[in-house]
Amino acid sequence: MASYDINEDGATGIKRLGFGLMRLPRAGEAIDIEQTKQMVDLFMDAGFTYFDTAWAYAGSEEAIREALVERYPRESFQLATKATPWIGCESREDAVAQLETSLRKTGAGYFDFYLLHNLGEFRTHFFDQWGMWDWIAEKREQGLIKHAGFSFHSTPEELDELLSAHPEMEFVQLQINYADWDNPAVQSRRCYEVARAHHKPVVIMEPVKGGMLANPPEQVARVLTQAEPGSSAASWAVRFAASLPGVITVLSGMSNVEQMRDNLSSMATFEGLTDEQRTTLDEARAELAKIPLIPCTRCNYCAKVCPKDIGISGTFTAMNMLTLYDNLEIAKKERSWQVEKHGHLPADDCLRCGKCEQACPQRIKIREELARSVEVFGPAR
Repeated sequence: MASYDINEDGATGIKRLGFGLMRLPRAGEAIDIEQTKQMVDLFMDAGFTYFDTAWAYAGSEEAIREALVERYPRESFQLATKATPWIGCESREDAVAQLETSLRKTGAGYFDFYLLHNLGEFRTHFFDQWGMWDWIAEKREQGLIKHAGFSFHSTPEELDELLSAHPEMEFVQLQINYADWDNPAVQSRRCYEVARAHHKPVVIMEPVKGGMLANPPEQVARVLTQAEPGSSAASWAVRFAASLPGVITVLSGMSNVEQMRDNLSSMATFEGLTDEQRTTLDEARAELAKIPLIPCTRCNYCAKVCPKDIGISGTFTAMNMLTLYDNLEIAKKERSWQVEKHGHLPADDCLRCGKCEQACPQRIKIREELARSVEVFGPAR
């Protein structure tokens, strides 16, 4: 039986590796159920028990029903899923119906961890206006949810406001990895510190930054390989996240059996980082810092004076991601998320008036950088 307890120090009875189900293996367009079953078996056989899906992860909830729920006793694992009312919902009824949909698709009977999905910025008001905070508490009292929390992608200031307003939330899920630890666009360290100040345990997502830290820049990979020739770059990223106090588990979005075996090999007996390993990660982070990036701190003074509401800082975040990881496809997705999905106009629409440059404390040549982004990413539409 997977007996467990969560508290501000993390969790007892849950090992610090969770199976994130956002990026399951594919056989053509469909999820590869047989490979998913094999991955689930390896995971469970190694003593790991935490699985994370979401209403918004197409096909994932049905896949985990086949690969896990129908094949293992319900008390032998923890299953987490999420409500996403800011996608495809026109009413409170639509929003709260996502729980029933998730219960039906997974066949789980209840969820050990249920999250309000991706709070922050424009998304938070959906949860407020439809009373999702009181609703999730009611479902916990009914036994359909064991633990209620939320996932979050925004600023530490906004996180502090949410946790102050909703102390009843039992945990928070944050994007944390060694690359984003002091990244002004993500502020992993400060968000983590806010959660700790509110005595909330943390579930960590994106420890490998969407797979990018599995193949870091060459100079970073060199530091890690010299320290441990037999360890993968991904294992360093997962271990960094798992070493933090107050962590329930670290979600890794594994996409094949090889990735599962690699994570299990490094986490099966993990008890923390040594001083030497911490020094290695400090050196890796220092190498990342040497890579020439657009020195944007996301103060967004430029946004306050831009007559067209161009997504300047979001565009620069995507450009820096491309510089760091040389992955154009992921950088384009990041630009789309940071700009259009947040209601801003793309760099194509820049008037080149120069007001942004007058407001920029970093003295960035913003017009030149925006023009360069259009050359790199192509027109947004």
